[in-house]
Amino acid sequence: MAQFHVIAGASDTPVYPAIRRIGVADVIAALRQGFDDFWDKPSHYVFLCLIYPIAGLFIARWTSGANMLPLLYPLMSGFALLGPFAAIGLYEISRRRELGLDTSWRHAFDVVHSPAIPSILAVGILLFALFIAWILTAQTFYQNLFGPAAPQSIGGFFNQVFTTNEGMRLIVWGNLIGFVFALVVLCISVITFPLLLDRDVGAFPAIVTSIRSVLINPVAMALWGLIVAGLLAVGFVTLFAGLAVVIPVLGHATWHLYRRIVPPEPSMQTGEARRAMA
Repeated sequence: MAQFHVIAGASDTPVYPAIRRIGVADVIAALRQGFDDFWDKPSHYVFLCLIYPIAGLFIARWTSGANMLPLLYPLMSGFALLGPFAAIGLYEISRRRELGLDTSWRHAFDVVHSPAIPSILAVGILLFALFIAWILTAQTFYQNLFGPAAPQSIGGFFNQVFTTNEGMRLIVWGNLIGFVFALVVLCISVITFPLLLDRDVGAFPAIVTSIRSVLINPVAMALWGLIVAGLLAVGFVTLFAGLAVVIPVLGHATWHLYRRIVPPEPSMQTGEARRAMA
């Protein structure tokens, strides 16, 4: 029964929330609302999200040796695959702000008390598995082009990538493969975690609802994916420091995007407020 609850949620049968059609204006508005949430108490959110630039710098340092250098770009771009799960606390802050509740940073950890936490963890494990699959795929593709031997130097590595035919294939096909992974993650998680926080529907219905939201709103979701990719790129080129702002803004905006796609149920909204204040 516990396993069934993780998959289907609190109901005996899977519940699939209604989905609204949204447009480009809704995506821009969600991003603006996300910035408003961040701006409400930016010091708290930057503090919470310092772990992202610190982790980024750690990855860069870890791969700075020639042996691990081919994995630097896959690891950096892999942030986007884990981001929807890593921002779970930010969704909770936006949810509480929507309800007019206290938004102190400590409430970002209230998600551990959510009845849907097993489902949240199950989807998080799925994203982590996709992240590992992406890293292994990138490593295998690199070795098929350049062989199993590590680059002899950092300069030699960049010379391989940017001045050889194999390097051009690595750039083009590697990014195409990465795009497929990113598209899969976008479809299965764009609103999955906010939905699980908002309603205990179970992992499977939440993923299906997320996929349906992409199929029903392809233009808006494509724009959202481009915005996420673009802002993360800004975070990376600023030596990861920009992630301390980019991650919380995107996290809060994701909640508002979810709310525009899946409207709240009045009875559920009242129940959430009572439970959060208890």
